Amino acid sequence: KLPTMKMLLLLVALLSSALLASSAPPTCYSRVLSLSKEITESFKELQTSKTVDSCVQTLPRLYLDIHNYCILAKLRDFVAYPGCDRVVEVNELKEKARSLYTILISYCRRDLVFLTDDCNALEIPISSPIEHS
Repeated sequence: KLPTMKMLLLLVALLSSALLASSAPPTCYSRVLSLSKEITESFKELQTSKTVDSCVQTLPRLYLDIHNYCILAKLRDFVAYPGCDRVVEVNELKEKARSLYTILISYCRRDLVFLTDDCNALEIPISSPIEHS
């Protein structure tokens, strides 16, 4: 009977630790990382969409790397860009970029470490290994 009780307690402990791990709140880093990926993907979709206004082609490039200090200037430039104000998708993207900028400079200011300040790296789309397959 004792081995059964140990197994049952072990099972309960494993299940409760798995539940706690999956319900942990997102960290500042994970929030910034997911939002930057979401913005980059939305920008790619916007650039390739056939139904969007031609002004979209004139928007500044928006390839984001939260480890690059130049992301702050990139986001400021994108949000301040005067073109395409009549395009709803662009306004939504600018709002997300503004949110990311605010999170970076306010909430996560002390939590993030920038590994580079190579502004040219943010001009070139980074393709993931999955895209090459």
